[in-house]
Amino acid sequence: MAPKNKYDEASCVQNKSIVESLYKALLGEGQMEMVSKVLASDLEWWFHGPPECQHMMKVLTGETALNKGFKFEPRSFTSIGDCVITEGWEGQAYWVHVWTLKNGLITQFREYFNTWLVVRDLSPPRWEIKQNSLTLWQSQPRDLYRRSLPGLVLAI
Repeated sequence: MAPKNKYDEASCVQNKSIVESLYKALLGEGQMEMVSKVLASDLEWWFHGPPECQHMMKVLTGETALNKGFKFEPRSFTSIGDCVITEGWEGQAYWVHVWTLKNGLITQFREYFNTWLVVRDLSPPRWEIKQNSLTLWQSQPRDLYRRSLPGLVLAI
């Protein structure tokens, strides 16, 4: 019997669409009102990187105007279960965002700045899957591969 995908494909597509719309709004290509509608009022936020690089939180809290701060232009979107991973780089700045959604609402945001990231599934294996852990995603900063950056593993 072939292994079953434990992630609901329709939910993954919906989550990815919500996060793509959020970035479009932040880049001035969509409705800013949508941003507040998709963020939970008790959004859990994690940051790893230099303190001065907490750009997305500054934008989301209104501390930095959209047209004045760091411009996030994702190069890739990957949806895995209830998480959407976005990745981008501008000059020497490399970033990864991991958005967690529940019922169409963003409940958690993790921002990694100038950090290599590997996402692994560490849930107990089902009988259909013969692996103890599975790498689901890893950083692909094409033009920054020669840089020495700290690395982290995110278990989901």
